[in-house]
Amino acid sequence: MKKISLALITALVLLACNEDVKLQFETQHIEKSSDAVIVINYPKAIGTKAVAEKINQQLEHVIANEMNMAETPENEVSLSQAVSQFDKEYKTFKKDFQDSAQKWEAKVDGKILFESPEVITISLQSYIDTGGAHGNSRVTYLNFNPKNGVLLAQNDIISDLAEFKKVAEKAFKEQTKPKDNDESMEDFFFGEDFQLPSNIGFTQNGLVMLYNNYEIASYAQGNTKIVLPYDQINSQLKVKP
Repeated sequence: MKKISLALITALVLLACNEDVKLQFETQHIEKSSDAVIVINYPKAIGTKAVAEKINQQLEHVIANEMNMAETPENEVSLSQAVSQFDKEYKTFKKDFQDSAQKWEAKVDGKILFESPEVITISLQSYIDTGGAHGNSRVTYLNFNPKNGVLLAQNDIISDLAEFKKVAEKAFKEQTKPKDNDESMEDFFFGEDFQLPSNIGFTQNGLVMLYNNYEIASYAQGNTKIVLPYDQINSQLKVKP
């Protein structure tokens, strides 16, 4: 009987592993404007529960930390907690500075950039304004394995980092326009050699490298995007679009 039970369990596990993962996305909307202005839209995964939960947990973790007022990331804070905490911080600010007309804002807009059997790329564009001359904007690319919901790191995507970096540097030089002919690569990277960005995402047109504001030299206005056509980098990629 024990042998039969063990065989049955093994068969069920194998069957579960071989089941096709089914994923869809629907827009999740969160809005609160009675105190601080908070508007969040992001693609929420639905379908195969274990995979969808992994994706959603990571998305909510990133969004929550975009709103985090502390200097270090909060690993355990939920998105709902982050919304409440941001609003609470604003109320404290208004209590301390009653004459201030400043209205705090936290806005996040997420969308799917690319979807294939090998990878799903989601872009999160955030704008946080808690006073000062202007708010802070940034874009975050998240690449997921659609088979298991795991968030892919850079070394999960790129197989030959040295060769990839050569192609990326060449594309960077071709696609950026320095202010004058005397500017060099070191001027972009604060005296250092060429560096890959933390944000790399898949699109229909190619792999995109994205440098947010202030990640490269301050004279670069807004985000800097470099597109690498897949036919130029396919041999350096572990994940095939």
